[in-house]
Amino acid sequence: MKNIHNANLDLNLVPIFDAIYREKSVGKAAEQLGLSQSNMSHALRRLRDFFEDPLFIKTADGMRPTPKAEDLSQTMLEIVKLIQNDLLTASSFNPKKSTRTFNLCMTDMGELVFLPPLIAKLRKDAPQCSIRSMQLRPKNIPEALESGEIDLAIGSILAMPEGLFQQQLFTHPFVTIVSTKNKLIGQTMTVEQFFEMEHISVALTERVDGYYDSSIDEYAQKRKIFLTTPHFLTVPLIIEKNPFLISTVPRELGAIFSSYKTIRVIPTPIPIPRVVLRQHWHPRFHHDEANTWLRNLVKDTFDGYPE
Repeated sequence: MKNIHNANLDLNLVPIFDAIYREKSVGKAAEQLGLSQSNMSHALRRLRDFFEDPLFIKTADGMRPTPKAEDLSQTMLEIVKLIQNDLLTASSFNPKKSTRTFNLCMTDMGELVFLPPLIAKLRKDAPQCSIRSMQLRPKNIPEALESGEIDLAIGSILAMPEGLFQQQLFTHPFVTIVSTKNKLIGQTMTVEQFFEMEHISVALTERVDGYYDSSIDEYAQKRKIFLTTPHFLTVPLIIEKNPFLISTVPRELGAIFSSYKTIRVIPTPIPIPRVVLRQHWHPRFHHDEANTWLRNLVKDTFDGYPE
């Protein structure tokens, strides 16, 4: 490597390296940093000249780092963090003036439960900001948080890997929903009825047994699962057309479904642990001012909710 005192290494090249390393694409890195393709290519040439290494090789899977680039990646990340967290404090996040779009990962259930109160709070505290809601496979969430594709993952996300920060927001119990046309079940249901009925279960993972309400199956008896779906919002519509089916869902979701007037909510006749709702974020953005502000907004909005 060239002597650093005799080489022109611009600190602006550090986020260039970081962006290409994360995005695996010169074009996407340029878009993220607001640079033209030609400026990004010129910056990459300067990096290659300084380190006397290609750094990133074009492959069918995108720009792959060379061994030297892999060795440099952690150091570059630490420099980016230092610049963002310690040197750029003057450009602090101002929610009243920001026009940022916050990207949130949540299920369709999360959109029903989280978005209405969160939108109201955001409109008040950051009137020019907006929200983009996304759904990702659980295995893809950590990478999306690390890259900045999403700011937070919110909900009851099962089997979230280690290495992410998390904060509990609130808990709520399960309830069982039945069709208003179902005359076999009154205001309550016996354990025997519960296991005699056929169920709809929601599976948010790719595992065959990855039911959202899997704690039910730890009971002494096994349910009769008639339908498994990855979507919460279809459940009341299916039950409306098929009154022989029932489903067990979080209480807040059951309350929303009951407003459709075709669904009744009754207590689940077996003990089930409460649902724990959390927000998750990556250590890369733990000290980022905008991300910190967003996390505090979410926590304040749902502190103690819905108890």
